[in-house]
Amino acid sequence: MDLVLNVADHYVLTPYVYPSSWPEDGALRQIISLLVVTNLGAAVLYLGLGWLSYHFIFDHNLMKHPQFLKNQVRREIKYAMTSLPIISIPTVALFFLEVRGYSKLYDHVEDSPMGWPFVLLSMISFLLFTDGCIYWIHRFLHHKSIYKHFHKPHHVWKIPTPFASHAFHPLDGFLQGLPYHIYPFLFPLHKVLYLALYIFVNIWTVSIHDGDYRVPGPLQEVVNGAAHHTDHHLFFDVNYGQYFTLWDRIGGSYRNPSVLEGKGPLDCIRRLTAEGKMSTNGANANGHMNGHANGSGAKGKEE
Repeated sequence: MDLVLNVADHYVLTPYVYPSSWPEDGALRQIISLLVVTNLGAAVLYLGLGWLSYHFIFDHNLMKHPQFLKNQVRREIKYAMTSLPIISIPTVALFFLEVRGYSKLYDHVEDSPMGWPFVLLSMISFLLFTDGCIYWIHRFLHHKSIYKHFHKPHHVWKIPTPFASHAFHPLDGFLQGLPYHIYPFLFPLHKVLYLALYIFVNIWTVSIHDGDYRVPGPLQEVVNGAAHHTDHHLFFDVNYGQYFTLWDRIGGSYRNPSVLEGKGPLDCIRRLTAEGKMSTNGANANGHMNGHANGSGAKGKEE
């Protein structure tokens, strides 16, 4: 994060914001700057990626599904934008430790233990490490004693849109993001690669909520894509993984995506339409549009 902070200092903060009496390496200034940069970056990534995915990838026919909520998109955005500033507080504490040099992040490829091969290896290990950690954190958040307090808000969205990607309870969001921040304190990682992976993580998080269920055939058994994650939202205790299906298979929570079996959300919409229970515009047989005025969808398994 010090790379981002240096750019912000050079072009904006030092010449236009802070008085000259505040040194760039001052702790208070760094904390304030990190809070601003982190919140601004999170909002831009979330809203920007969410908007692009919603308008160019997300299948809007999914909004006809009986479990798609009234005003859902607006509610997803509101919940996310309320939670992100709170999540940023403990996140900035970790970023501050990085900036102060307590992590194992390095600037140059020559500083890595084995040069370029290690840089490439660290990218793979980052994905494997965070995937495993998030699986168990995610599964922990589904424990009946804590689920309703922290993780249940994210499962309100049975048929998620890209804007549901960051719509978490603040503690839930921080815990599931924690492995990304812990990794560079445990293992050497190039700073530019870390930033690239951070952006990739946000893209991936949006993508598994985007309703695009296509996965190349050879990867369907390995990659935990939107098809897998949609089943997690619908069936509650399956497909906890972030990138891969490995830990779901080890943990006995893997479910073959219903989409690949012709039983997905779009199949449900087509079936209801064919049976005359839903019109082509998403209204049910009584003429009422799908989505519930009280904001609560059909009850899921966890309820």
